[in-house]
Amino acid sequence: MKSFRLDPPKSLSAKVMLRLRQAIIEGELALGAIIAEETLAQSFGVSRTPVREALNQLQLQGLVTIRPQVGSFVFRPSPEDIAELCEFRSVIEPRAAELAFRHDRDGTIAAMAAAIADMEKALEKRDNVAYGRADTALHEALFTHCGNSYIEESYRLAAGKIAALRTNLSSPIDVQNPTSYEEHRSLLRFFEAGDFAAFERLMVAHVTASGRTYVKVLEERAGRP
Repeated sequence: MKSFRLDPPKSLSAKVMLRLRQAIIEGELALGAIIAEETLAQSFGVSRTPVREALNQLQLQGLVTIRPQVGSFVFRPSPEDIAELCEFRSVIEPRAAELAFRHDRDGTIAAMAAAIADMEKALEKRDNVAYGRADTALHEALFTHCGNSYIEESYRLAAGKIAALRTNLSSPIDVQNPTSYEEHRSLLRFFEAGDFAAFERLMVAHVTASGRTYVKVLEERAGRP
């Protein structure tokens, strides 16, 4: 029997969703900004239907808030939401690191080292978007190589919000200050050595400090006229 397997192109809504996701993560659409469906549809050259479908998908990822009869907005986290997200990361990232070490140590080290090299280039150029991408790549490497699809999928549910907060709120500070870069280099050293007690201590401190930065920056922005 002939094969009936198809490899269809991404749907319009998927293409729109991926582009909007990138725009939110990289700060083209600011946190809390209103998202006008009609304007987006005109910009993409599509009807409002794929835009609406894309926004529904992004709402499931926590990147968009849809308020019936009001409109759609880029998410804007509360301090409580940030605290819970940091708690989630503090629990899951050290465990993913241990699994990645056992499942694919060399591949994880290569991915983390490549991310750190990209972070260094971004620091030289003071490019906070590139720094945020590299930072995200380093943390996601722990899940890509952990060998457990359930843990990887659990992280993916929050990955968009984590990346957006990182690039929008902490990366502009990180490219001016070497602390974050040095912490990531230390995380790689601890991982290479298999010292997961030290890895976890640093990861928890790193994530907690990031959470404080997110809250501080959001409060400062809210206080601006």
